[in-house]
Amino acid sequence: MVKSPNILAVGGAHIDRRGQVSGPYVPAASNPGTMREDVGGGAFNALRSIVRRGVSASLLSVRGGDAAADTVSSAIARAGIADLSAVFLDRTTPSYTALIDRDGELIVGFADMALYDLAFPKQIRRAKVREVIAAADAVLCDANLPSTALERLVALAAGRPAFAIAISPAKAVRLAPVLGGLALVFMNRREAVALAGSSADAAGQDLVDSLRRAGLKSGVVTAGEGPVLGFDDAGAFSILPPPPRKVADVTGAGDALAGATVAALLRGLPLRAALREGVAAATLAIESAAAVPVFTAATFAETLALVPDAREMA
Repeated sequence: MVKSPNILAVGGAHIDRRGQVSGPYVPAASNPGTMREDVGGGAFNALRSIVRRGVSASLLSVRGGDAAADTVSSAIARAGIADLSAVFLDRTTPSYTALIDRDGELIVGFADMALYDLAFPKQIRRAKVREVIAAADAVLCDANLPSTALERLVALAAGRPAFAIAISPAKAVRLAPVLGGLALVFMNRREAVALAGSSADAAGQDLVDSLRRAGLKSGVVTAGEGPVLGFDDAGAFSILPPPPRKVADVTGAGDALAGATVAALLRGLPLRAALREGVAAATLAIESAAAVPVFTAATFAETLALVPDAREMA
C-alpha cells in the first residue's frame, strides 16, 4: 500500500462570517441580506481541500478560550485533520467578516486577528514544532503569521517544500523576507503587486519578472475570472478558468485552488498539471455556497475536464 503524503499547515483557523446583500448594494445605508457563519482561515480552508484530494494533514493554529474556539476545534476534527493548535483561555478567537454583493463579489472584509500576531511567534519556537515538521513531507503556511514566525518556520522546514498563501495585500508583504525559501506562493494580482513592489498595472511577464527579482522562484497569481498565471524554473504560463455554471460565493476560491494544487504537487504532478486541478477546485468553490466545496471524485473529474491545458507565455 502506497503511503499518503502528509503536510503540516501553520496559519489561520477562525470564525468566518459572510454577509450577502440580497439586492443592489447601497453604500452608507442599511442593506437587507443574510449572514452565514462557518469556520475558515487561509491555511484551514486550503488544508480541507488538500485532505479531500487524498493527503494526510495536521494543523497548528491558535485560538481563544471562548465558545467560538469550540466551534473551530469541532470543524478541524470533522475535516479529519490532526489538531496541534494552542488555546489561550484569556483571549478571543480570531474572526473574519466578509460582506459580499448579490453576485457573490467581495465588498469589504474585516479581520479581528490580534491573537495571531501575539501568539504565533511563540508557538513556532516550541520544541514540538520541530518534531512535527521533521515528520511532514511538506509545510503550508499563510501570511496570518507575522514575519518573525514565518522566518522561523521556513528555516525549520529547510529541505522540505514550503508553500504559502498571501491572504491579503496588507499581509502579503510579510512573506518578503522568506521568498527565497518558499517552494510556491499563492496570491491574487493585488497581493502579487504588493509583494513584488511593482506598479499597480503590472501584469503578465512584467509581474513575473518583478516577483522573481523579489526572490520568488515559483508562484501562482489569480485574477478573478481572468487567466491564472503560474511560473517556475521552466518559465511562465497561464490557464483560463472555465466559466462557472453558477456563481454562489467567491469566498474561499483562492484557498481551494491552493489546496488542490498543493495536493497534486505532493502526488508528483508538475506545476502546470497541478494548477489545472487547483483551477477545478476553485471553480467548484465559486459554485458552492460553502467556503470549501464538497465534491466527489466524479464531480471533480467532470470539472477538471472543463479546464484547458496551460499555455506557455512568450
